Amino acid sequence: MTFGTTVFALEPVEEDVLLTVTGQISVTNADGAAEFDLPQLLEIAPSRIETTTIWTDGLQTFEGVELADLMALVGADGSALRAVALNDYAVDIPIEDAVEGAALVAYLRNGAPMSLRDKGPLWIVYPYDSSPEFQTEQIYSRSIWQLARIEVLP
Repeated sequence: MTFGTTVFALEPVEEDVLLTVTGQISVTNADGAAEFDLPQLLEIAPSRIETTTIWTDGLQTFEGVELADLMALVGADGSALRAVALNDYAVDIPIEDAVEGAALVAYLRNGAPMSLRDKGPLWIVYPYDSSPEFQTEQIYSRSIWQLARIEVLP
């Protein structure tokens, strides 16, 4: 699946890199990769999910970037995404999860940045309460926290 055809320059990061996207992408800002710091992520159209999760208590509000928007921004052209956490835990996510209204790369939970202890700074979340299709072990396994890297696979 190909995302977006508009080519533009992605500015180099000025703060600590939170997320690196590599692989089958056409827009980069660092040696074959697209690196993002928090200010850059905040510039992408924000999205919000209000949902409960199996890892937290009560209703949670997550804010971040839709995975679809992020993939469009980097010109992703692949069949799957390999999401990798800071501890090198990795999970493959079908590219079909990168559609509007599905996966979100969250950088805020309940209005506050997430610390490492609280599954941050980035966490892929889904609108679990919106549909039974998001309440499966398969979806839960794709909900990777402490996200550091995404590789777009061919």
